Amino acid sequence: MSEPSTETPRRSWRESLSVYLHPRVASMAFLGFSAGIPYMLVFSTLSAWLNEAGVAKASIGFFSWIGITYSIKFFWAPVVDRVRLPLLGALLGRRRSWMLLAQVGIAGGLVGMAMTDPSDSLMQMALLALLVAFSSATQDVSIDAWRIEAVSVERQAAMSATYVFSYRMAVLVASAGALHMVSFVTWPGTYIVMALLMGIGMITVLLSSEPEVERHSDAASLEQRAQDYLARSAHVPRPIRHAVAWLIGAVVCPFVDFIQRYGAQAVLLLLIVGAFRITDISMASMAMPFYLDIGFTRGEIANITSIYGALMTVVGGLAGGILVPRFGLLRILAAGAILAAATNLLYSATALVGPELWMLVITISGENFCGGLAMAALIAWMSSLVSSRYTATQYALFSSLMTLPGKVIGGFSGIVVEQYGFFWFFIYAGLLGVPAIVLIFWLMHRNRTRSI
Repeated sequence: MSEPSTETPRRSWRESLSVYLHPRVASMAFLGFSAGIPYMLVFSTLSAWLNEAGVAKASIGFFSWIGITYSIKFFWAPVVDRVRLPLLGALLGRRRSWMLLAQVGIAGGLVGMAMTDPSDSLMQMALLALLVAFSSATQDVSIDAWRIEAVSVERQAAMSATYVFSYRMAVLVASAGALHMVSFVTWPGTYIVMALLMGIGMITVLLSSEPEVERHSDAASLEQRAQDYLARSAHVPRPIRHAVAWLIGAVVCPFVDFIQRYGAQAVLLLLIVGAFRITDISMASMAMPFYLDIGFTRGEIANITSIYGALMTVVGGLAGGILVPRFGLLRILAAGAILAAATNLLYSATALVGPELWMLVITISGENFCGGLAMAALIAWMSSLVSSRYTATQYALFSSLMTLPGKVIGGFSGIVVEQYGFFWFFIYAGLLGVPAIVLIFWLMHRNRTRSI
């Protein structure tokens, strides 16, 4: 079986810029905002509310476990992929119906949290926050599936850049905006306002169209195995037979489909997914201690790394959305991998220069711009790898694999800093990006060899 191409055709600058005018790219902005609203409302913003309500620090710490929901969303991604919701599914289609249901769950959970006093009903608050997180993770799965199916590969970088921009704007609204709002409308009122903002996503879902996806014959052939299992297992109780058949079709078939489509190259592709973000994730936990230890004030850190840094990430993502159709997906992916690794050297330079604001601005400009560009390319590339039959399941697995190695390696970052200091730590973090660069160039070489 021939391997699908992971490269995109080159476009003119005019065509590359016009990608942001596509109606579904515009819709992505509002869906990204809807995805960003609930995240902070079950994390740092909620922690601030609980702290002001007098909840014990230990109890507030336990609330962080709610975040695990976002890391394990691939467990129920097959349900989003395969189960057609009654009534809503017929009215809106598979992707939009799941998005709307998730948004209703988020809004309902936020309203419930607004009506709960955490000092008296902490368990109820925790359950409602879990509902919001679960619905939010489900919305992420369905939005990712809609994004991948809604436009062609060359528009995926623009879709991801638009998503990142609007998501970050929503995060600012749900964090800094919410904290300012509390002074005027109290915590319950703030959460009611945030619930109302979910209406932006709901309206977008209702006004958008369902992607038209062609079912591949290979996927149908794979799922015939589930039907064959049912035919061979008449002696097994009916509920068990149908549960096993569903698991074969929903969980096993997406893995088999990926391996069959890419063959031996599947291992290389998965290695790139796992290696690409090791360099930035492994250094992330040491960034804040570095800023403080070197002598920057909290205000300087907040203004430059958070506000200005978010802006540069968005600009980098938008640049990636333009450059991918202009130069091709794999070329920008390779450039992003190189830049993401190289910008760690700016931190090493900052360690030598000391707490100079101009140096911090240069460092954050380079790191966040290049990080935004790299992420736009990575998301577009991963989107190009999934099958239209298993969009949600395969992409959820990719997104989990994308962060796992970096988080594991990042756990040892403090040991490296204690042993060698920040200067050498950031050089080490940069070197962690070399395997991803090598793997991408290997993939490009393999693709060129096949085209000759």
